Amino acid sequence: MNDAPASQSALHAAGPVAETLVGVGGVLVVGAGAIFAGVMLLLWRASRRAPGTVDVRRWVIGGGVVFPLVVLTALFAYSEWHRPPWRVAPPKDALIVGVTAHMWWWEVRYRDPATGAEIVTANEIRIPAGRPVYFGLSSADVIHSFWVPPLGGKMDAIPGRVQHLQLQADRPGVWRGQCAEYCGAQHARMALHVVAQTPAEFDAWLAAQARPARVAAPGTALDRGREAFLANRCNACHTVRGVSAESRLGPDLTHVGSRLYLGAGTVPNDAAQRLAWVAHTQQLKPGARMPSSHGRIEPAALEAIADWLGELQ
Repeated sequence: MNDAPASQSALHAAGPVAETLVGVGGVLVVGAGAIFAGVMLLLWRASRRAPGTVDVRRWVIGGGVVFPLVVLTALFAYSEWHRPPWRVAPPKDALIVGVTAHMWWWEVRYRDPATGAEIVTANEIRIPAGRPVYFGLSSADVIHSFWVPPLGGKMDAIPGRVQHLQLQADRPGVWRGQCAEYCGAQHARMALHVVAQTPAEFDAWLAAQARPARVAAPGTALDRGREAFLANRCNACHTVRGVSAESRLGPDLTHVGSRLYLGAGTVPNDAAQRLAWVAHTQQLKPGARMPSSHGRIEPAALEAIADWLGELQ
């Protein structure tokens, strides 16, 4: 899964909403091309005619009023006919996902179907292919915008409000999304990935996410990573269920080892990049709320923390 390519092209539709938008976009391109060709034809004909009197009223009324009115009315009717329906409530079979945008990362929330408890993750949204997903979008600070081009249109995330967006992936795959509203210094590195899985794979993943972090055996190298995580107060910002008290200042790390990327799409989630991210956060993502740990935490402790985080699957 880590090596799967992540498409971010709106032209490579992966769901019904995106397919509709591609169709509407195609009509706009073809229509604009036809109008441009028509204007060029009129200019060519005018250049070959002998100078004479121009009927200004006919051109102003025909070309400046009637033609735009007909074209824009037809375009409005066509776009309204193809507009995805806005729903005040999700369909009965929809998966409901809450997304809160932060500077510069995404908090993602599900409900455990077995217990009703909240499951919190970050920067990665997993969904079942072929099932509608009803997003509740909000922001914890400034205006952001949630956009996954291969799956459909974008929607602003506004502080103090919950916006709704319904999307669906027709097939399993990995797609890259992006904040589409400038939100500060690291706006360009505020990405997220949507991973569509088969229904069975998604159910297994969600059940695993509902469980607390795996506890390492006392005295092992992994347990030393947990101890270093707590000793250096990483838990002041990050929650690891089963290990540290709940904190929402930074992303939930309970199962961070299972994610494709770190830092909201900044670096791949492998052993080398994980250590680099923990040690040199500000070099990789200047202005991020997390300070660099190089020079502040002993190298052995940094390696232990990075290794332990990688085991939180």
